[in-house]
Amino acid sequence: MAIDKAIYTGRATSTGGRTGTTRSDDGALSATLVTPKELGGAGGAGTNPEQLFAAGYSACFIGAMKAVAARTKTPMAAEPTIDAAVSIGPMTGKAGAFLVDVALKISVPGMERAALEQLVAAAHEVCPYSNATRGNINVVLTVA
Repeated sequence: MAIDKAIYTGRATSTGGRTGTTRSDDGALSATLVTPKELGGAGGAGTNPEQLFAAGYSACFIGAMKAVAARTKTPMAAEPTIDAAVSIGPMTGKAGAFLVDVALKISVPGMERAALEQLVAAAHEVCPYSNATRGNINVVLTVA
């Protein structure tokens, strides 16, 4: 499955892999990449692909929530907050391969739980990250 027509394309160039750098073509994002100690790296100041993915997915999901809320005229009492966790680990049954799992904990203070659960379910259907990962990785959505 592919998009019909690109509306926007984000671009970044990475060098050095998990111990390198990444920079967007417009310079808005520039980061040092550091392999976490848990993955055999030195750790330290910098970010990693899992943190970048967590940031991107959570921000995109909030955008999807807002779009659905506007379309369905669902009021949100406050700004949504998502705590995203992206975990990496070995893939069962495939030596040397790794997978990621995603957990999104979604909160909208003051919003009725049932309404928030409906909004989250609808946002999960339209969010580009959700659509890209559906059927490929484990994604757990929790309403806080």
